[in-house]
Amino acid sequence: MPSIPPELCARCKGYKLLCGLPRCPILERFRVQVGALQRITGRNVNGATPPSVLVGEYGYPKVSFYYMVPPGKEGEEATYYDAPRLWAERKESLGNIVKLRSETVSAYLRLDVSEPWRLYETELGLASLSERPVDSDVVLRRLPLPQLRFDGMTKPVGPRAPAERIVVGSSPKLTRKMDEAIWDDAKAEDIIWELYRSGVDIYKIQDMMSLGFLGRLHGRRLVPTRWAITAVDDIISKRLRQGLRGLASVDSVEAREAEYLGNRFLVIIMPGEGTFEWVEVWHPRGLWTERAERPIIERVEEDPLGRASTMDGGFSAARLAVLEGLSSMGRKADVVILREVLPSYYAPVGNWHIRESVREAMQRPPSVRGSLEEVVDYARRWLKADPGNVLRYSSLLGFRPRAKRLTEFIR
Repeated sequence: MPSIPPELCARCKGYKLLCGLPRCPILERFRVQVGALQRITGRNVNGATPPSVLVGEYGYPKVSFYYMVPPGKEGEEATYYDAPRLWAERKESLGNIVKLRSETVSAYLRLDVSEPWRLYETELGLASLSERPVDSDVVLRRLPLPQLRFDGMTKPVGPRAPAERIVVGSSPKLTRKMDEAIWDDAKAEDIIWELYRSGVDIYKIQDMMSLGFLGRLHGRRLVPTRWAITAVDDIISKRLRQGLRGLASVDSVEAREAEYLGNRFLVIIMPGEGTFEWVEVWHPRGLWTERAERPIIERVEEDPLGRASTMDGGFSAARLAVLEGLSSMGRKADVVILREVLPSYYAPVGNWHIRESVREAMQRPPSVRGSLEEVVDYARRWLKADPGNVLRYSSLLGFRPRAKRLTEFIR
C-alpha cells in the first residue's frame, strides 16, 4: 500500500479519496479478505428486496443504481438484511452485519441522473421504498463479482453484476405520506420536513431523496446515496435548530453516553445558544490507523446558525440525533460530541450506527450532571485514549480559545 499519512486516512474514511488514488487501498485489501464470505453462484437470483437500494456517484451524471436481493430470502427474513434500527436495537455484531450484507446480490443498472422516471415506470423505485419486502426475479448478465463494497458512509454492498432483467413480482406498499410526497410538486426540503414530522423513517426519506422522488416534479434528479444521507440529515437538522432558537437554554451541564460496534460516544450538553463540537478520536492499529503511533483526532465546530468548519457525514448524523433529543426536552444548548473509535471497529458499515448510537445516548439518563469541571473530569476518566490531548481540542470545554459572542459585548 502507498505510504499515506494515517491522519489523512482517518479524515477520509475511504470515501473522499483525499490521497488522490482512484480507490482506497485499505478498503480494496479488506474486500479481498472478506471475499471468501460470498457463496453466490449462477446468474438467476430469486428473493425479496429487503428493500435495499443504493445510487452510486462514480461517473456522475451517469450513475449506477444497485438493487439488492438476498437470494432465497422472503418476508421478514429478508427485511433483516437492511435494518439499521433493528441492528442497533438488538446490538447486532459487526461480523454478522458484514455477513448479512455479503449475502445480498446487487444487480445494477446504469442511469442518467435526469431519468428517475425510469425507476418509477418499472416499479424498481417503488419496490426500493416499500414498507415490506417485495418479491423480485433478477437475471444477471454475468456471474457476480465475489467482493464487498465498503465506504465510510453507506452500508456495505454485496457481490454485484450488471442486470439483464429485474422483474418485481409483488406489489410494493408505501405509506400514505410517502405516496403523496412522490406527487407533491414542492421544494425537496419542505417535503423532507413534512415526511419526518409525520413519522416516516429517516432511512426511507434518504432513499426517496436518492431515487429522485422528492422536489419539483420537472426538476427531479437521482442523487448519489452518500450525498442524500448527509443532505437529509442537514435539512432536518436545520429545521430542528429553527424550532429551538426561541427556547430557553438548559440550566446545567450533563453527559450521556452509548457504545456500539467498537464506537463510544459521550454527548456533553451545557448552557448555550447552540454551538456544536465534534471531536473524533481514532485509536492506533485500527482499520484507518494501523500505521499510526498515537491516536488520530479530528474536530468539527458548528455555530448556532449551522455554519460548520468542515463537512463531515458522521458529524451530521450525530448532530441530528442530539437535536432530536434537545427538541424532546424543549431546550437549546451548546453540545460537545466525543466519538472514540476502537480498533475493534474493523469494517466500516455506514453512518447509520452513529445516528442510532447517539439517539440511544440522548434517550438514556445522564451519566453525570454537575459543574463543567465535574463533567470534564468524568470525560477524562471516560476516554480510553490520551484524554488530556483529546480534550484540549475542545473550545466549549474551555481548552481552546474561542471567539467572543455578540451578547458578551452587549453586557
